[in-house]
Amino acid sequence: MKRENHREDVIGRANVEDTQELLDYYDQLEEFDTGALWTVANKIEPWEPASTSIPTLWRFQDLREHVLRSIELVTPEKAGRRVVYLNNRGRQDVAAAVGWIYAGLQAMKPGELASAHRHSASAVRFIMEGSGAFTIVDGHKMTLGANDFVLTPNGTWHEHGVSEDGETCIWQDGLDIPLMNALEANFYEVHPDLNQAVGYPVNDMVSKWGQSGLRPTNEGWGKGYSPLFKYRWDVTYEALNDYAAVTDGSPFDGVMMEYVNPVTSGPVMQTMGASMQMLRPGEKTKAHRHTGSYLYHVAKGEGYSVINGRRFDWRKNDIFCVPSWAWHEHANKSASEDACLFCLNDLPVMRSLGIYREEAFGDNDGHQPVA
Repeated sequence: MKRENHREDVIGRANVEDTQELLDYYDQLEEFDTGALWTVANKIEPWEPASTSIPTLWRFQDLREHVLRSIELVTPEKAGRRVVYLNNRGRQDVAAAVGWIYAGLQAMKPGELASAHRHSASAVRFIMEGSGAFTIVDGHKMTLGANDFVLTPNGTWHEHGVSEDGETCIWQDGLDIPLMNALEANFYEVHPDLNQAVGYPVNDMVSKWGQSGLRPTNEGWGKGYSPLFKYRWDVTYEALNDYAAVTDGSPFDGVMMEYVNPVTSGPVMQTMGASMQMLRPGEKTKAHRHTGSYLYHVAKGEGYSVINGRRFDWRKNDIFCVPSWAWHEHANKSASEDACLFCLNDLPVMRSLGIYREEAFGDNDGHQPVA
């Protein structure tokens, strides 16, 4: 075995010792904005994915006070977007929560309305607490409650607010901003009138496209994102319970369902997907890993996850991340109540490029040792 590994190191990867002649050669190459591949090959072509993202847990009880304090310190008009973003220590250079996914917590009080804008980045909003929140997307207004999530796809005019008779609301923003910046394709534009007019009945897209198993006959839709801008929690939770009654679930994810585009049955957007999974009382999943980054939001219950051998205990509204190719498994602490995890991910990119890969943890009955 050692001989085979040595053979791979010598033949498959660079194993060149520096000499003064070689160092002088490298300096000469730099003068022409070039370089020798073998000096960087081990870095740019690893044997397997080597994510710089660090498994991280953001506890809502630690962040809530600071998020609400932002209301006292800045207005939506002056801040543009009044958000406390999640800063992964391994991805600080691109302001990502994990991989190429940005996330933040936004607060708005009753009567506030942020200005309308659009950008190349696609986004979702997952409502954490409060009532009276709404989003307007290209003239379509959606009212939002706790654990609802809404799409603001790339290129669409959108704005968010809270009604006068509502409560202070907090929601999680999730965007592919780092990906758009990496592709050098990001644009941002403020609406010329600062706000857009509502041109359709409230929640019209839900009424048209949100009926399970049915599609409107005379409504065409040719865009790359889902026309069902709002995905309701009550419908989602009912679907999870119905599915749980007739399935053993996945050994790695429990009872898991993906949010889909009702026109294509594919992901809700072209660069980001979303799912909700239920861990039944006392359920513990087995460990696996895959390409693609996951950002989890605890929608219900409490439990823990083991990520690359480290245990993270979570409860409602906590957020945690699983970097690409990291071993992970989940457990529900309660013996009587289920737990639900909302997940934002970049799997549409992995799958469309043909680079999605997954494998199970083979030792210790499928569970990781916890350091």
